[in-house]
Amino acid sequence: MTRKQKRLALIASGAVVVSLAVGLVMFALRDNIVFFYSPTELAEKPATNGARLRIGGLVKPASLDRQGDQTVRFTVTDMKHDVAVTYTGLLPDLFREGQGVVAEGALRPDGVFHADSVLAKHDERYMPREVADALKKQGVWQEEGKSEGKPSAIPAQTAPQGAQAY
Repeated sequence: MTRKQKRLALIASGAVVVSLAVGLVMFALRDNIVFFYSPTELAEKPATNGARLRIGGLVKPASLDRQGDQTVRFTVTDMKHDVAVTYTGLLPDLFREGQGVVAEGALRPDGVFHADSVLAKHDERYMPREVADALKKQGVWQEEGKSEGKPSAIPAQTAPQGAQAY
């Protein structure tokens, strides 16, 4: 083999090794990839029943219904569409109506989202970035003045005073 052929063989084998490594990483992560949807996105493009996904928005006021030991039903909204959610387990201490929430689980054939984990905001000024971006995209956010050097954005109808998207 000439020097040029050896170099070409080395580059080709390196490309094969890198491609194989990327393929193995993607294969290993395929079960851990979870897509995020707002209620409007879920209404426009329904997910496959049983597929794992995350939904985010605000807990609709007056929608919280405790149904027994640890089963809870509530509605997640982005002010345009709503998604009914059921969750069995302990809710985060900061979970309440009118606050930002991200639920991870699967959509059942009856259209109810069955969550196996629920994440709530961690203080009165926090909104999960995905939820804030989805609400901004829907046009239900209003920008306020600056607070502590950071622009604040709150949902137009339900956010507590001073809530911010980070």
